[in-house]
Amino acid sequence: MRKARAKKRPLLPDPKFQSQEVTRFVNNLMLHGKKSLAYKIFYDAIEMVDKKVEDGNGLDAWRKALENVTPQVEVRS
Repeated sequence: MRKARAKKRPLLPDPKFQSQEVTRFVNNLMLHGKKSLAYKIFYDAIEMVDKKVEDGNGLDAWRKALENVTPQVEVRS
């Protein structure tokens, strides 16, 4: 008899922006399980963008950049 399928664990939002998108991005950024280092790199990058953007909102600039690089049409194989 086969084992039961493992339940999908919910993705917790990040501690600073309360966003699941950020958590998903940081999980992809993470190397060798160093999540705290990945969060530090991401938050430092957002702060740098805050200083350079006129609006002063680096998270919105990151979301806009993420939207620009995602494909507009789903490609099926």
